[in-house]
Amino acid sequence: MQELPQDTNKESDQDSSIRDHVAIYLRKWPWFVVSVLVAFVIVTIYLRYTPLTYSTTTTILLKNENSKSSSELAAFNDLGLVDKLNVVDFENLKVVLKSKSLSEKVVDKLNLTVSYFVEGNILDTEIFDNKPFDVKVIKSNSTDKDFTGTFYFKPISTTQFTVFNNVREKIGDYTFGDSIELKRVSLFVTPNLRSVLENTDSFDNYPEIRVRFQKREQVANGISAAINVSSILEMSSVLKLSLISAIPEKSRAILDELVKQYNQDSMEDKNLVAQNTADFIQGRLEIITNELDSVETGKVDFKEENRLTNIEAESQIFLESASQINRQQIELETQIALINTMMDYFKNSSEKDLLPANLGVGEESFAGEVDKYNQLILERNRLLQSSTTKNPMVVGLDQQIEELRGNVLKSMKNAKSNLRISLGEINKEMRKIGSEIYQIPEKEKVFRGISRQQEIKETLYLYLLQKREENAISLAVTAPKVKVVDAPYSSMAPVAPNKRILHMGALFLGISIPFLIIYLGKLFDNKIRNRSFIESKSRHIPIVGEIPELGNKEEDLVQVNDTSILAESFRIMSTNLKYLMLNKTNKEDKGNTIFVTSTIKGEGKTFVSSNLAVTLAYGGAKVVLVGADIRNPQIQRYIDGDYNKSGVVEYLVYPDTTVDDYLQPAGKNKNLSLLMSGVIPPNPAELWMQERAGELFNELAARFDYVVVDTAPAMLVADTILINKYADVTLYTLRAGYTEKNLINFPIENKNNGKLNNISFVLNNVSEANFGYGNKYGYTYGQTKKTFFQKMFGN
Repeated sequence: MQELPQDTNKESDQDSSIRDHVAIYLRKWPWFVVSVLVAFVIVTIYLRYTPLTYSTTTTILLKNENSKSSSELAAFNDLGLVDKLNVVDFENLKVVLKSKSLSEKVVDKLNLTVSYFVEGNILDTEIFDNKPFDVKVIKSNSTDKDFTGTFYFKPISTTQFTVFNNVREKIGDYTFGDSIELKRVSLFVTPNLRSVLENTDSFDNYPEIRVRFQKREQVANGISAAINVSSILEMSSVLKLSLISAIPEKSRAILDELVKQYNQDSMEDKNLVAQNTADFIQGRLEIITNELDSVETGKVDFKEENRLTNIEAESQIFLESASQINRQQIELETQIALINTMMDYFKNSSEKDLLPANLGVGEESFAGEVDKYNQLILERNRLLQSSTTKNPMVVGLDQQIEELRGNVLKSMKNAKSNLRISLGEINKEMRKIGSEIYQIPEKEKVFRGISRQQEIKETLYLYLLQKREENAISLAVTAPKVKVVDAPYSSMAPVAPNKRILHMGALFLGISIPFLIIYLGKLFDNKIRNRSFIESKSRHIPIVGEIPELGNKEEDLVQVNDTSILAESFRIMSTNLKYLMLNKTNKEDKGNTIFVTSTIKGEGKTFVSSNLAVTLAYGGAKVVLVGADIRNPQIQRYIDGDYNKSGVVEYLVYPDTTVDDYLQPAGKNKNLSLLMSGVIPPNPAELWMQERAGELFNELAARFDYVVVDTAPAMLVADTILINKYADVTLYTLRAGYTEKNLINFPIENKNNGKLNNISFVLNNVSEANFGYGNKYGYTYGQTKKTFFQKMFGN
């Protein structure tokens, strides 16, 4: 059943810790207010004197062209010799549009190396479209490639103007259109007549124009870095170019010229490709023309050498001739065979046998002789039918037949010889035609090779002529690579500075900066600041008082009828001490001995002991303030007037002396006595070890209501530990903002091991914001309230 209260206490402690942390920041609310106000003031000043910038945008469409316009072999794409060599690469296009070379062309075209400004009280205004004149650098005489510098120009009439150097020293008066020869540069100034004529009535009040010359590379780099290229949609061929600038008309001119220069470059690239293609085609045409002429000449020579007109026709003629000769050859051989047969028959026949006639032998004399011979045979046979062989007519016919028989044989031989001669001629002719026919395939092969070369050269020649005309047409009608979808336009409202974001940022920073300062201060703070830290480290040691921090002009000692916060804090502490000593036993007949100590020097133990003694004395009690810090006495700092320096040391050193020898009154306060420390001894620890030390405190306790003892720092020397057994209450002084947090472990350990009796904490030098209860209500009852600035800049 006891666990629940314990958990409740833990939750209560956690809630208390959270409230304490929140309270730290709430107490510093003026910091947050001032920080936010300062941040808003800075933002207001920034917005007042920062030029407004506008976003200028243009949208372009990238034409998705095939490789016919981007390759030197594009004219031969229909041959299948090339693939698509130009794949649209948007990332590459972005790089090209942001390239330095393209930006430099824009700078040159718009003359952006020269800037024009009208000076104001705080800000200078750049002018672009409405400038009264244009300045161009004709020649730079400086060592740098580009001239850089500043001049001031002031029109004094519609035709003249004055030039000043960068320190406004007059250089001279010049006329528009004249070349200005200066030390480092030669300039050419032309008037903007419209702008000048609008101010013809006020040339005396016409503002000076500051003309600044910059390096070409520097301006181009600025443009290249400022331009943003993005795709409207993923994998879309529509791109958006944007530029943020304080001069919208200048941004529009830059984007417009950038697209023009890109198109101009792309067209020049295309024209260069087309021109290279034309040169290639022309060179090939010249080579093909020479080769075609050579082939045709070779064809003519081949025909002349071989006496050819048409190989196919002549081959047909040769074949027909060969066939005809072959027929003649067969016919002659047939006739010879017939003659041989007739001769054999003639030789083997008798005188009464007839010879065959009309056998087709072509010899007319031979045929006539055969017919005449057959007639004689027939006549003889007819006569023999009616007479004998002795018949003179038969005899006469026999003689004729005998003679004619010889003639027929001779005619046969002659005919055979003639036919043999004819056959020889025919065979000779046949061999000649055969030779011609044999050579025809070789000639035809050679001729076909020549004809094939001619056809190839002619086809290639005609093809190149066609492509030359196509390339000439494409060269004449080159189209831009990108199309402007939306011309450059500027936003109506400025994109920067963004008032809403800046105000939100000011609010955020105004809150964050003091929060961060407070947080870091708490994080790295190793000093005790308030009672909450002491309570978190030791709940068994009470805190009897919190002493406020004093200002430079405030009294550090409580006065009679004092109503200050200091006096009230010691009255509260003295009241708390009375309650601590209510349970005191065996000492009802003696006063209360209160030891005041600290961990180290400078924590205010003497200040606490002195004011506590004064406060108790003003309350009507008899009090003695004892200076027990005999090593470094400090009580005299709070005593006005003369006093006896002898005291505790002399009492301990001289046994024959009494307390009365060293007690002395504390000024006008009759209830307060002083016992000073005395001379600083060489052996303070040995003095405190004497029994006489106990006799001193016992005698003082018997004579006074309160014995307030200012002791030495407990951690530095052993004096306080040696005499602490004589104390009824030990007030352990901690100084806020001075005592380190880890030092609180020393009094806790000494209480636990019994070296310090009835110990209670006194927190000294506490700022108003860190009072345990004063942080909410404060010791301000009957006091003048602090001003806002006092609260704010106070600790």
